[in-house]
Amino acid sequence: MLVMVGYLVVLGAVFGGYGLMGGHFGVLFQPIELLMIGGSALGAFIAGNKGKAIKATFKELPHLLRSSKHNRQLYMDLLALLYELLAKARRDGMMKLESDVENPQQSEIFNRYPSILGDAGIMEFLCDYLRLVISGNTDAFEIEALMDHEIETIRHEAEVPSHCLARVADALPALGIVAAVLGVVHALASADLPPSEMGALIAHAMVGTFLGVLLAYGFVTPLATLIDQKVEEGMKVYQCAKVTLLASLNGYAPQLAVEFGRKVLFSTERPTFTELDSHVREVKAR
Repeated sequence: MLVMVGYLVVLGAVFGGYGLMGGHFGVLFQPIELLMIGGSALGAFIAGNKGKAIKATFKELPHLLRSSKHNRQLYMDLLALLYELLAKARRDGMMKLESDVENPQQSEIFNRYPSILGDAGIMEFLCDYLRLVISGNTDAFEIEALMDHEIETIRHEAEVPSHCLARVADALPALGIVAAVLGVVHALASADLPPSEMGALIAHAMVGTFLGVLLAYGFVTPLATLIDQKVEEGMKVYQCAKVTLLASLNGYAPQLAVEFGRKVLFSTERPTFTELDSHVREVKAR
């Protein structure tokens, strides 16, 4: 939603200012130049990326119009789920978690947290490392190194759409110049026209530069920035799970382990100690 609001502000500021200075909007309506710039940008995007990068970028774009799912309630659910799993392992032994980990869709614990159960990425992360812990002979330092490598891989994959869009944004001003140069070439080829008509052709040509810069910095670059921010939010889920599991491996009680996980969250989504403690007490009371 904020994306559309931002776009409206950009258009209102640019075209509103142009109108206040007495500009003629008809001159700016150049669909052919827009076709040249947009088409060449799309072609460069396709030529410069592999199929999976193109697919990931188009798949990510609709998600930018929705509000982020990484909110305080999600983290509360994650920490409560981790507490329940670790408390069960501490009480009954790690082997008792095997049925939950191997078939989470049928697990009573996991089904209490549908927001986590519905996230395939974090579920795979949690279940994989819980399997390693259940198997025994696990070294906390080796597990931590493996987690860091996997989180870094997940981050790189999630950043692919952002990098693709950033490169398109970098190319758009130059593609706008290409369209403008072609417009100037067309104008110079019509040098026998009256000065008024020649001026109109030059003005139409200059619109290409304007459109390239506007599309780059007013529309495409903000999308790349927004994806980067969403990636950072998404990584906090994995980092929270990582720190909590490692704290448990190092011998901390479940309630202290989830406190370790709470500390890595951004302050805007991080539940307070009291909120988490109350939530954990509710879990313990069930």
